[in-house]
Amino acid sequence: MEQRQLFGSSGIRDKVSRELLQLMLRVGASVGSSYCPVVLGYDTRTSSEAMKHSLISGLLAAGSKVYDAGIIPTPTLGYAARNFAAAVMITASHNPPEYNGVKLLNPDGSAFDSGQQNQIELVIQRDSLELAPWHEMEKCLPFNMAVEEHVSRILEDFDNELRLKVVIDCGCGAASLVSPYLLERLGCEIIAINCYPSGFFPRGIEPVPENLTYLIDIVRAVKADIGMAYDGDGDRIVVIDEKGRVIPGDKLLIIFARELGAKRVVTTQEASMIIDEAGFEVTRTKVGDPFVSVALKGGGDFGGEPSGCWFFPKLSLCPDAIHATAWTVKIASETKLSSLVDNIPSYPILRGSVPAEKTIMAKVEERLVSSTNPPLVIKIDGIRLTFEDGWLLIRPSGTELKIRVTAEARSQQRVKELYNWGIQAIKDCSRE
Repeated sequence: MEQRQLFGSSGIRDKVSRELLQLMLRVGASVGSSYCPVVLGYDTRTSSEAMKHSLISGLLAAGSKVYDAGIIPTPTLGYAARNFAAAVMITASHNPPEYNGVKLLNPDGSAFDSGQQNQIELVIQRDSLELAPWHEMEKCLPFNMAVEEHVSRILEDFDNELRLKVVIDCGCGAASLVSPYLLERLGCEIIAINCYPSGFFPRGIEPVPENLTYLIDIVRAVKADIGMAYDGDGDRIVVIDEKGRVIPGDKLLIIFARELGAKRVVTTQEASMIIDEAGFEVTRTKVGDPFVSVALKGGGDFGGEPSGCWFFPKLSLCPDAIHATAWTVKIASETKLSSLVDNIPSYPILRGSVPAEKTIMAKVEERLVSSTNPPLVIKIDGIRLTFEDGWLLIRPSGTELKIRVTAEARSQQRVKELYNWGIQAIKDCSRE
């Protein structure tokens, strides 16, 4: 694999190949040279077993002791990490099944920060890996209690008589091993779709509306109280109300935060302005759940990304769709989700992207600021121009040669205007 930045916005991901397996051996050796003991888990992808053995070989060769937790969701591993020096999750999250990768977690469940990632990359790229002497090499041992410990801790906060009719679609991902069990313990009537760990995802594994039409149809047909869908490693959840509507992530964030009694909320630059208007003290980060996690270390009662990542910092700093499952059931047992959703305002949002190199960002920023004269400019993640009636965010993609554009405003006409400003500025600067 060529010399390049290995870590993206959420770990390392790539198509499965000889180079990726070789890289995992080196990642394991690099992590194992600094962290001991390590707990390891993996999602249901067909390549995860091969990836697991490559990583374990590197970890053990470096002298670390490894505990294999098996197929589990990332948040379950994140909770287990509290008893270890670090955790290694083999997953490519919502990428297609031909991809795989790795996420590295701290004992508090948070993702490795940029300093930790840089250290791992430096060791790998300098070819400075050192193996432990043969007599200091440790063993890989089973760790079979991760699911039970995670579920038991979640249940401490909830009544076990939440008798709702729930439809869940685990996408044949890692949530299949935990969510049905948790819901059963909560007392729910469960209709399970794709809740077996095949590794061949029967739907697009990213839980976005276009991949959930079958789930929506079933929620309506059986008159369920809730529908829920997960991504491949079970750290993201999308919720469908009893009317069969996908709840926008920005509104679900507000619903969760209110239920938790949160005052300080952490979210990203891309989240809706309805969150600021809901009365919370809001901290905004770069787009990506690791950035929300890092910000929560500095204080916050709840955090989330509209894409479906939800943080419950009293339990862990890992995005936890399993914990969110229980909160969703509790909330729906008290009030119909549709009424909560309809009582939160909606503003039109447009999202898109333009193929472009991120090197033009400086020119794009200069052009937009000079031509629009915004009252507030924020440069945490690309550039966000804030106006009295809306905002425009321009940021380079962390995974593709694209520049992403997001706009929100109080009217459809205004959001189109803001969005078109962003698209046109990128196109103009690309041609120059």
